[in-house]
Amino acid sequence: MIDQPTIGPEKALKIRERAKRSKPKFVRPESWRYRRLKENWRRPRGLDNKMRRKIKGWPRTVSAGYRGPKVSRGLHPSGYKEVLVHKAEEIKKIDPKAQVIRIAHTVGKRSRAKILAEARKRKITVLNLKEAKELVKEEELKEEKAEKKEEAKEIVEIEKPKRKRRETKKREGEAENQ
Repeated sequence: MIDQPTIGPEKALKIRERAKRSKPKFVRPESWRYRRLKENWRRPRGLDNKMRRKIKGWPRTVSAGYRGPKVSRGLHPSGYKEVLVHKAEEIKKIDPKAQVIRIAHTVGKRSRAKILAEARKRKITVLNLKEAKELVKEEELKEEKAEKKEEAKEIVEIEKPKRKRRETKKREGEAENQ
């Protein structure tokens, strides 16, 4: 098999866009007739269906011949190759010039934080960063709450001896009254 020369992401996206222009907009059969049917593609399966039978005058159906160009397959709209990451160790294999990462949804908060830290060190773009930003904000809020609790504990500890003194004075006063 002959290796094709590597094409830059900008050029691959242009090729993809040009190919997409010549491709028809595939619509669900009879979606133009019934309001309740959306235009989302569904394969026609009926025995007498004209689209399935590819009858002249009916809309085109999805087939292998309409597949996108090889160079642009699997590219994110940003032009980079998208890689799904589950662990922080997987980031070491990623090339920041040609690839971007998407953190898997099964990854927990701690692992996500580790992955983000590693990605920042290596200057790798994270696609689902919005969720991660929310996590970082949550962690900051938790830290602030923890600091407030510590301050409250310190205040309580300072006030505790005063209360004890008052209580002992009250008890002494009661003992004198009896």
